[in-house]
Amino acid sequence: MRRRRSMGSADENTEVNLTPMLDVVFIMLIFFIVTTSFIKESGIEINRPESSDASPRPDAQVLVALSPEGAVWVDGRAIDAHRVGEEVAGMLSEDGSVVIQADRESTTGLLIEVMDRLDQAGVDQVAVAASRSGQ
Repeated sequence: MRRRRSMGSADENTEVNLTPMLDVVFIMLIFFIVTTSFIKESGIEINRPESSDASPRPDAQVLVALSPEGAVWVDGRAIDAHRVGEEVAGMLSEDGSVVIQADRESTTGLLIEVMDRLDQAGVDQVAVAASRSGQ
């Protein structure tokens, strides 16, 4: 009889407390969210030209990509080259910067046209991306 009582009371107290496990899961989730680095993509794959004088720049607010076919991409969407200045100017904050990622096979004329459109729209901080060549 005694044995039955201890078995009966043990069955009633076999609840699993999930609170500590959920606390650990949420702490790990917060850790991964905080430590994740978010990378901005221009929207297309660019084969950048190489330069021995290329220097790293701080993160750009807006990325403009020029494809070999002559398409202009701003933050993942294709736009007309004539409208690039007003599109980018509307996206920039007061101290924002623009990086132009021109493909190695794109024309210099398109690069100059995009730079001119950005200048006409009042965008001052413009850089052209290049890969650092091995020395």
